[in-house]
Amino acid sequence: MRQRVILLPLLFALLAFLSSCTTGGSFLAHNITNVELSNANFEIAAKNVEGYSKASYLIGVSFSSGNNANTLALFRIGGTAKLYDDAIQNLWKNYSEKYGETKGKKLVLANIRTDTDIINLLVYTQTELYITADVIEFVD
Repeated sequence: MRQRVILLPLLFALLAFLSSCTTGGSFLAHNITNVELSNANFEIAAKNVEGYSKASYLIGVSFSSGNNANTLALFRIGGTAKLYDDAIQNLWKNYSEKYGETKGKKLVLANIRTDTDIINLLVYTQTELYITADVIEFVD
C-alpha cells in the first residue's frame, strides 16, 4: 500500500511533465542575403519601429538567452506560441498605421533588435517580446 502512495504522485508528475507545452520562440535562419547599398537607391522610411507580443502560462518557467525566449510550462493561458511572428506582424501593423500601406513598396527591416521581459512566479510565468527595427525602402 505504501508503494502505491509513493508511485501515484510520481506517475502524476511524469504524466504532467510529458503532456506540458513548450516553446522556443523563434526560427533562426542561417542564410544571409547581402545587399549592396552603394547606390542612392534607398531611403530610411522609418526608424525604431516597434513590435510587441506576449504569452502567459501556468505552472512553468520562462528564460531568455540571446535572441531566444524559451518557456516550459503546463498550460498556456494567454497569447500564442509564436512570439516572434506575432511581434513582427505587430511591427508591420504599427508601421502601416503611422506611415501608410506597405503593399507595392520594396521594404526591408534593418538593425533588428530584440528585448524580452520575463516574469517567473511559482505558478505563473509571462514572456513579453519587443522587436525594434529600422525600415528601409528601395526606390527606383
